[in-house]
Amino acid sequence: MNLTPLHDRVLVKAAEAEEVTKGGIIIPDTAKEKPMQGEIVAVGNGKQTEDGKVTPLQVKVGDKVLYGKYAGTEINVDGGEYLIMREADIFAIIK
Repeated sequence: MNLTPLHDRVLVKAAEAEEVTKGGIIIPDTAKEKPMQGEIVAVGNGKQTEDGKVTPLQVKVGDKVLYGKYAGTEINVDGGEYLIMREADIFAIIK
């Protein structure tokens, strides 16, 4: 992939929405909710402070993360769908 986010932004591959509930009920496409977790596929260099120093990001490529329902901007790169968002939009790293 020829895409590198700038500054404190990250590129996330969203997880697939669930098609069947834990109870076995099939969810139609119109009722599926946007996933709120995904995997980091690219990161920027870090946030630049007012004095010019760069603070490195806490997340790294390969981390599975939890983010807000409406976080980020959806983009298509090389036929894949991704979200680009600021690190601040990420709530947690899933271990």
